[in-house]
Amino acid sequence: MNILILSAGTRDKVVQYFKSVVGTAGKVIATDCSDLAPAIYEADEYVIVPRIDAEGYIDGILEICKEKKIDGVLSLIDPELSMLAEHRESFRAVGTTCIVPDYELVEICFDKYRMYELLTKYGYPTAKSYVEKEAFYQDVQDGKAVYPVFVKPVRGSASMNISKVNSQKEVDLLFELYDDLMIQEYMDGTEYGADVYIDLLSGKVTSIFIKEKIKMRAGETDKAVSIKDDALFTMIREFVERAGFRGIIDIDIFKVNGTYYISEVNPRFGGGYPHAFACGVNVPAQILMNLSGKENPCTIGEYQEGICMMKYNEIMIR
Repeated sequence: MNILILSAGTRDKVVQYFKSVVGTAGKVIATDCSDLAPAIYEADEYVIVPRIDAEGYIDGILEICKEKKIDGVLSLIDPELSMLAEHRESFRAVGTTCIVPDYELVEICFDKYRMYELLTKYGYPTAKSYVEKEAFYQDVQDGKAVYPVFVKPVRGSASMNISKVNSQKEVDLLFELYDDLMIQEYMDGTEYGADVYIDLLSGKVTSIFIKEKIKMRAGETDKAVSIKDDALFTMIREFVERAGFRGIIDIDIFKVNGTYYISEVNPRFGGGYPHAFACGVNVPAQILMNLSGKENPCTIGEYQEGICMMKYNEIMIR
């Protein structure tokens, strides 16, 4: 079983986890556009490739898949996920499965307002959002919305360019300076993250790991503790199965006054996934099970509560 991990960057742990599962039965190959990406050196082999926006990039990845007899391919960065999903059939033609949800779902995940519309359509609590500032101002006037609020890019990641604002003047200024912004209700509560695996064959959720976020850094979970909540397990399972997700996804959730609000979905391994793996939630093993043609059993909630994750810096010398 050969696995290709694209844009490995600094995600050393994910590469290590796949190597531990694949073992001697195959190879883990990693790519990046830089030979200073430490995670590539954790793989059995690595390939330096052009940037993902280079002409012919996908053709080059398909050639790697053919040459290395790749069974499954995944990416660890957002911009590449839509490309994989869009070219799923081209990869299938060379015998490679793209471990990513369908293209339309990936695009919804990267458009925060479309995700808000989907969650609202399905009836799940989520932060009230606006792309038209006049509609927001009207709701403020009618007492249906209050400050502070978040102003953020409709399409964005890693919590970049997000502003907490307290007045119409600040909202107007940001909308004058930048395009494609949205206004989102401020969630003043406890933040959680969920690492969720949806079986590639059955479409059923087979594992959910929930962590309460204690500290964030650069949009990723820096410190967290594992928790369990049957009501949240149920809400997550029903939502992702109804939406039609497949593979590994990472969900951001807030709890405000006893109610869970789904915020965002990242259709890839989240930055906090090592916490789940350390607690026994082995997603690479589930992926390999699916690639071998077998469905995974349901193991939702099969991990220990109260286990803390604390990230720290490490270096690699070459």
